[in-house]
Amino acid sequence: MQFTSEQRLDDAVREREFTLGEIPGILWTPASASASASAPAPLILLSPPPLGLRKTYPRLLARARHSAADGFATATIELPGSGDRPRWPAAEQALAGLRLAMEADEPVSDEIIDALILPLVDKAVPEWQAALDALLSLPEVGGPVGYSGGVISIGVRLAVVEPRISAAVLFAGSFVPRVMFEEARQVTIPLHVLLQWDDEGNDRQAALDLFDAFGSKEKTLHANMGGHTGVPKFAGDAAAQFFTRHLK
Repeated sequence: MQFTSEQRLDDAVREREFTLGEIPGILWTPASASASASAPAPLILLSPPPLGLRKTYPRLLARARHSAADGFATATIELPGSGDRPRWPAAEQALAGLRLAMEADEPVSDEIIDALILPLVDKAVPEWQAALDALLSLPEVGGPVGYSGGVISIGVRLAVVEPRISAAVLFAGSFVPRVMFEEARQVTIPLHVLLQWDDEGNDRQAALDLFDAFGSKEKTLHANMGGHTGVPKFAGDAAAQFFTRHLK
């Protein structure tokens, strides 16, 4: 991990951009977290949507500031094929097929969903694990670790294969391949799932079925009226309280 820039934000949050090989990312730490601090800050991984960190930066920063106020460090990395990372022709082809189906008001086939999501999961999850290795080597960052947001299938896979993740907040706003339902049954960590009831790009029933499939003994579904980006503030506050319960 190589840090490329650093700034102190107006609310005393330290923001550092970094690269991990070809992967760009951002680490936010609260003012109380430093190399000399006696107790490192617990870490929350903020997984972005596949739109690029530059486009989603304001939303990520707002979540990072909220988390810093609660005493958490947060970090994000650019997803494969997003932002300034090299284009991914296969993913772009699958995305084009998705757009054609939606514009024609046709059902999105399992083949399109698999081609769009599964290669992304296969590539993104090892990258998140490599980032976690690097982040936890910093003296000011420690466990336990939470995961928040992003493409829900990435969160499902990480919850299954990464034992360092203790709890997760998942956003039910992306297509889910059928194979991920079997993986969901292997998830056992505490979950807090957010669902926008009127999300025009999301299969509501699939989201409900996925929640039902999770094997976790503690799992909560927060469903709110509104579209994809209309998550109310109180729902975000509840997610923050969830992390405070499980990571502190």
